Amino acid sequence: MPRQLESAPESLRMTFHWLPTIALVLLAEPIRSAYPQESAASRPAKSIEAYRQFAMEHDGDAARGRELFSDEQRAGCSKCHSIDGKGSKAGPDLFSVGDQFARRELIESVLQPSASIAVGYSTTMVETKSGEEFQGVLKEATGEGVVLMGGDGKRQRIAASDIQEQRGSSVSLMPEGLQAALSLQEFADLAEYLVTLKQPENSLSTHRGMPENIPMLSRPAKLRPFVCDGIGFPHAKQIAGKMQSGLVWFGQAPGLSNVFLAADQAGKIWRLEKSAGGDIKSLFADLRDEVFSGRGPNGLLGMAFHPRFRENRKYYLKHQVFEEGRIATVLVERLAALDGKRDSGETPRRLLKIVSVAEHHNGGCIEFGPDGFLYFGMGDSAPNHDPQGHGQDLRLLFGKMLRIDVDHSEAGRAYAVPCDNPFCGRVDARPEIWASGLREPWRFSFDPLTGDLWVADLGQERGDEVAIVRRGENHGWNVYEGFEPFSNQHRRPGEVYVQPIFSTRRKQGTTMVGGCVYRGDPRSSFYGVYIFGDYTSKRIWGLTHENRELKAIRQLAVSPQSITSFATDEQGQIYVVGYEGMIYQLDLTDAVFEH
Repeated sequence: MPRQLESAPESLRMTFHWLPTIALVLLAEPIRSAYPQESAASRPAKSIEAYRQFAMEHDGDAARGRELFSDEQRAGCSKCHSIDGKGSKAGPDLFSVGDQFARRELIESVLQPSASIAVGYSTTMVETKSGEEFQGVLKEATGEGVVLMGGDGKRQRIAASDIQEQRGSSVSLMPEGLQAALSLQEFADLAEYLVTLKQPENSLSTHRGMPENIPMLSRPAKLRPFVCDGIGFPHAKQIAGKMQSGLVWFGQAPGLSNVFLAADQAGKIWRLEKSAGGDIKSLFADLRDEVFSGRGPNGLLGMAFHPRFRENRKYYLKHQVFEEGRIATVLVERLAALDGKRDSGETPRRLLKIVSVAEHHNGGCIEFGPDGFLYFGMGDSAPNHDPQGHGQDLRLLFGKMLRIDVDHSEAGRAYAVPCDNPFCGRVDARPEIWASGLREPWRFSFDPLTGDLWVADLGQERGDEVAIVRRGENHGWNVYEGFEPFSNQHRRPGEVYVQPIFSTRRKQGTTMVGGCVYRGDPRSSFYGVYIFGDYTSKRIWGLTHENRELKAIRQLAVSPQSITSFATDEQGQIYVVGYEGMIYQLDLTDAVFEH
């Protein structure tokens, strides 16, 4: 439906987060004490733990915290952070940060700024050929060069021809030890002010697709562990010198009701066989030497079986590589062994390589559609806010839903482009594009009954969204974010922007994970309900629509683990993938979806 309004995470943010991890960075100069030295609370403390404990156990004065935040002579926070959702400064915009993060997380982000850096706000280091060094947050990246913004808010433009080396850093621009210049009470006041930065209650409160509250079911759904005790999957730790990261994908092996595969972000794929005697887990493939997962939401992100997998044993992966000093996303075709129990070990066939501009927003999912073609989503791969308009630029694959034919090749490519792709034949557009205007489509799926393509897209500051995406559509980023206008910089006259079905508010979640339409028991009240969730809040929701307008949405359950993906089996049952290594089956038997 065309938008009637004009649009900001992880993420969180995210982004699985990630996969997906969520963080806040505060860039500020030390605040000097504004209160009389009358008690221990009015003096600086000697340890980080003292600040942490005091701010958690004592109320602060938000009004005084706002003064500290805004007064550039005493603080400087406002030089690096906006609070209006526009995000034009070096640090993350703090609009609705109180909805996105709990009090403890806000306190930690000030005390330990480098421990968890928001996606898109990491420090970039540039060394020029003349020996000069620059550091800042990446604000622009083009063929002509880069623009860095320092903690003082000043921009530094560096021509590509002058760059000797460009690299990321794990150290935040925000100086360590901010709290040392504050009294305990001042620190609590600043934390209290950050907690109050919440989305206005009346912002789009009347918009049906962005409800203020999501009711819980009177009888919640249940999550039952699908893997036996002791058979869980390792996650987020060093094993034999290599990083094991969390689960990001799960699916049933085609034609085998008792065999499933699970993939982790670092590049290991496991085979799980269910039997009356118990679960049997074995290693299907170890691709850690091929997969780059060293920084941010990169790694093995998606997997799909060829529609004729039982005949040709072909399966497909989407992951990042680090080649020639650059991160790139690749699509590869691999072959399973004759018995189907492991990868064949044969050299994979690389179908496509997309070199990243930024180190995040590379999408995640790949799926074969009902038409037999392979679909995959690419994020905008841009600095926050997509300043160059990648999502709207049809000459680029970034910020798009893409569709290719893996069974044929043409024009020097390892794949062919279906002739009914909407931009075939246009010299100003890539023919692989199926739809545009997406920011970070982490997970999507097809309704097996209607064929509708459901996409969950991660937003910037204001919310994430769920949409049904169709041929040739423009879903708005970065002209829109959700239902709200975001920027007119890349707006095109006469362009139709399609609005989502649903958009979250930050208090509901910060890293949406797309799910599946339930097509299990036709007699169930959940039949036809789209079920999805959030990585950070762990909430699981279900929604229905009518002509792509939200009809009803309910909270179904809360996952014990952070959610990275959903899956269905051939009977239509739904599974929830936990980043910490557990797979859950969603039990809807006793629940009722209240339309």
